[in-house]
Formats: sequence, C-alpha cells, structure tokens
Amino acid sequence: MEITQLKYFYALAQTQHVTRTAEQLHIAQPSLTQSIHRLEKELNVKLFKTSGRNIVLTDCGKYLQKKIEPVLKALNEIPEEIQSITGDRKKMLKINVLAASTLITDTIIRYQKEHPEVRFQIVQNIETEDADITIFTREFFQQPQVTRDSFYIFSEQIFLAVPKTSHYATRTSIALQEVAGKNFISLAGTKGLRSICDRFCLHAGFKPNVVFESDNASAVKNLIGASIGVGFWPQHTWESHDSGSMALLPISEPDCRRDIVVQLHHESESLEEAFRYYEYLVGFFEKLKAD
Repeated sequence: MEITQLKYFYALAQTQHVTRTAEQLHIAQPSLTQSIHRLEKELNVKLFKTSGRNIVLTDCGKYLQKKIEPVLKALNEIPEEIQSITGDRKKMLKINVLAASTLITDTIIRYQKEHPEVRFQIVQNIETEDADITIFTREFFQQPQVTRDSFYIFSEQIFLAVPKTSHYATRTSIALQEVAGKNFISLAGTKGLRSICDRFCLHAGFKPNVVFESDNASAVKNLIGASIGVGFWPQHTWESHDSGSMALLPISEPDCRRDIVVQLHHESESLEEAFRYYEYLVGFFEKLKAD
C-alpha cells in the first residue's frame, strides 16, 4: 500500500463521490478510480459498492477507513511538528563550559533574564561535538587551530595565592621557583587550568607537590586561607578573593598567563541565537578587561 493510495481512498470515503473527490485532490477522475482499483486488488477486497447512483463503503472499506484515519492524521501533523521542533531548537543553546564555569554561569543567568525565551543546556564534556558555543582554556599565545568557527580570546594573568599569614604575603611579586618545596592546593587533574599550571611549575624546574585537589574554586581558596598550602589563582575568571584569608602575588618568572577561548560553532542549528549570546559574552569579557 502506498501513502498516496491511502490518502485517495480516505478522501473518497469521506465524500463517497468520485467526481467531487477528484476535484478536491486536483487529479483526473480516471487517476482516482485506477488508484482505488489497485488498492482493492492489493488487498483482494472490495472497498466500495454502488448504491443506486452513488457509491458507499463496504464493511472492509469502513474498517480500512477507521484504521488509517489516525495514521493519516499523524502524517499530516508531521510538517508542523517538525517546524515546531526546529523553532524550539533555535531558541535552545547548548553551551559546553570547560573553563571559567562560575563566570559563564553568571552570564547565562543575566542573559536569560533579558531574553526569557532562550533556553540553555549546559554541559562540561571535552568530547561533546554538538555544542553551539564552547568555552575552554589554553596556554597564552598558543597557536590557534584552523577552523571555520569564530573565536574570541580573553587573556588573564595567573597569580600565586598564599595565606595571609605567610611571610610571602607582603611581597609585591614572587618567582615560582621560590615555592618549589611548598604544598600546593589545586583543581582536579582533569581541569584545563590544572594542566596549564603544572606546566608553569615544570618550566620553573619542579613538579608541584599537590596535597589536595578539588573541583571547587571556593574549596581551593578556603584551604589556602587555612595555610594548608599555596595555589594558582586566575586574575578575573574566578570568584572574588576578598575574604581576607589569602594574598595574591604576581609571578615574575615564568610568565604565568592563560587564554579563555569562546568558540562559536558555525555548524550550530541555532547559529543566529548563538551568535547573539556569543556577542554578549564578548562584550562581557571586554568590560571585564577594561575594569
């Protein structure tokens, strides 16, 4: 059975008038009758019978009409439903946050207040391939990859965080090699920032003695403030450090900086809306840079 045959049959079953049905379907009358005959031959039953000058459904015809009615209704609804899905997808942004998660979450909250029709799906997975925008970190001045996507790069200094009670706290700067023997409080090893900071230490000639790891920047701050160790602290993208429990020292050697990269994927199904949020992020970072 072909869908066209079933549509022709259903239309004829509704009107029970060949000429009128052919006109409604914008086809020739012989085409309609031939389609019905082929369907009857395939099913090996009569679907219509004559009743005076009219035609009426047989019992088999009534059964087929009842069976295909919900099927045809569902088929007719598909185009509208697909358009609805497409429209919803264009208003749903999938953001892969691999760096600066607290800061990015804040921007999402602010953006959604201004644009309540936009929905966000936030993921944190380096293997995700279908995100609209990805935010990640990399070493400062790392060679950019070749791609059709759009990129915005925000560079920030990385400080050394030490307890306020430390004899280092009054210093105006510090060489990283000076803390080679100290305990380090660090983000978990899967974090991009952790890998970058480990390379800073290797450049300074030592491997950091990490005594505690956490996925939470607040926990890192609290442990440093409690004199458990020292750690790295990004200048802009981590939460405020105004707790009075630690001091941030510029690192004189090596040059400790990193890039935060905002990548707009041009293959995004929601490219128009994604571009608007991308521009919002760029403006946010530019203001952060100016402050």
